[in-house]
Amino acid sequence: MSKVVIYQILPRLFTNKKQSNIFNGAIEDNGCGKLNDIGDNQLSHFKELGCTHMWFTGILEHATCTDYTQFGIVKDNANVVKGKAGSPYAIKDYYDVDPDLAVNVEDRIGEFEALVERMHKAGLKVIVDFIPNHLARQYVSDAKPEGTEDFGSADDKDQRFNVNNNFYYLPGTSFKGPISDINGDQAWDESPARATGNDCFNPSPGINDWFETIKLNYGVNYQDGTKHFDPIPDTWFKMRDVLKYWASKGVDGFRCDMAELVPVEFWNWCIVQIKLEFPEIIFIAEVYQPNLYQSYIEEGGFDYLYDKVGFYDSLIEISRGDAPLLRIADAWKAIEERSSKMLFFMENHDELRLASDQLFSTGINAWPAFFVSAAYSSNPVMIYNGQEIGERGMDKEGYSGRDGRTSIFDYWSIDSFCRYNDFIKGNEEALKDEENELLLYYKSLLSQVNKFPALSDGGLYDLMWCNNNTASNKIFAWLRYTNEQFILLLANFSEREQHSRLIIPDHAFQLMNQQSRTYFKGTDILLGKSIIQYPKEVASTKGVGIRLKKKECLAYLFS
Repeated sequence: MSKVVIYQILPRLFTNKKQSNIFNGAIEDNGCGKLNDIGDNQLSHFKELGCTHMWFTGILEHATCTDYTQFGIVKDNANVVKGKAGSPYAIKDYYDVDPDLAVNVEDRIGEFEALVERMHKAGLKVIVDFIPNHLARQYVSDAKPEGTEDFGSADDKDQRFNVNNNFYYLPGTSFKGPISDINGDQAWDESPARATGNDCFNPSPGINDWFETIKLNYGVNYQDGTKHFDPIPDTWFKMRDVLKYWASKGVDGFRCDMAELVPVEFWNWCIVQIKLEFPEIIFIAEVYQPNLYQSYIEEGGFDYLYDKVGFYDSLIEISRGDAPLLRIADAWKAIEERSSKMLFFMENHDELRLASDQLFSTGINAWPAFFVSAAYSSNPVMIYNGQEIGERGMDKEGYSGRDGRTSIFDYWSIDSFCRYNDFIKGNEEALKDEENELLLYYKSLLSQVNKFPALSDGGLYDLMWCNNNTASNKIFAWLRYTNEQFILLLANFSEREQHSRLIIPDHAFQLMNQQSRTYFKGTDILLGKSIIQYPKEVASTKGVGIRLKKKECLAYLFS
């Protein structure tokens, strides 16, 4: 069994070389990355990095301030668009590829299909976003298959709730958004107003609401909380057909945005049907409430769920010095029964960049946190485009300010991405020294997790219960093992070099089927520069002497 390693990439930014970077600039000013630019060099690089899947963010056509009317695409009203580029989560056409990403706009579907083919040829699997909870206020599908009805086209707008309406209505009201007179566009005309995507049933959503989106109706009457799932609501059929369409294009998985806002009953009904036709496809749910984990796995049928409030939050607090290392064990115990289903990450488009001023200033400072996230267990792990070179997210692009995140709303070119692409294409001097160093760390780990069975599918033994005072609680230690090999993993969260002794109890050797051996010698499999050796009796009584440089992580293989 292999460990899933997902690389999230925002094509709009990744291959954009036009570095004019005008604040709040249009696509003509600042340019945009294209799917065609993600070629064999890039895919080979990410495969060698250790990735098994790539999640392409922003593939589906979404609302934008860029005018594509010459290609038969309806122009969006800028007053219901966030930023010049628009949010990738305000879908304008579930059946189309975002025209920004195409070299030849008229062949945008073909260019996506060619990318999928390149991906599969490179041995990588394709994940795209599925946004089931909401769509753009100005949804108009010009690419829908023949016979497909648009969302809302048959709705009874006089009813606040109707099981076969695709939207929720607020009769007798008109929509009033928080912004106006953008690009000279008149106010968006919507009467009656429809409920906004973040469950806002107010005709005047605020600037912090998802005002550019409309909430989809899956048969839940929010007035009284009742559910109406028999007969099957119209929205269910429409969304199932969208999933089948993209699965037929060769997509290997869906990252389902805000899946917890969609009834679990829909997922139970839908995922089974998709997997009957496409049995290898995977579904990843963005779910933040731990009390929902069990139902969205067991009833909903998801393969993987986000683990934000567990490992992510714990490792951030530990790295800041705000929580003890034992917090990791607590986070693990909370999900242990369903751990194989939990997706670990330390960055994505919603979270702060690890190297931002708001967090740790450099990627190296966060390396121990990612090391634990990626190697603690066999469950899947994800990294975000540029995390592996320490992208800081400290540009002020336009709609997004200097907030420590990489904008998903603006046209922009990221300096580190430009140099990264040059590096990938063979310019070994393109990256800065600290970027090169961090990339080496990421590659040394991720390229190994599926090379050694102990890491990809092995057991776990946490050593902290018998090493509570290891290096003043700054070194985290654990074992991964099979019957043939075991790996000792160490992560120094301290800003200083740490010296200590580490006890490996007899119980661990028994569990790993290593009780007959009396002497052990291991080599670090990350950079191969360190060796550790000890008699078993010493390890289980006095402890093994260890020394780690600041923020250093080691993985010793014994076989």
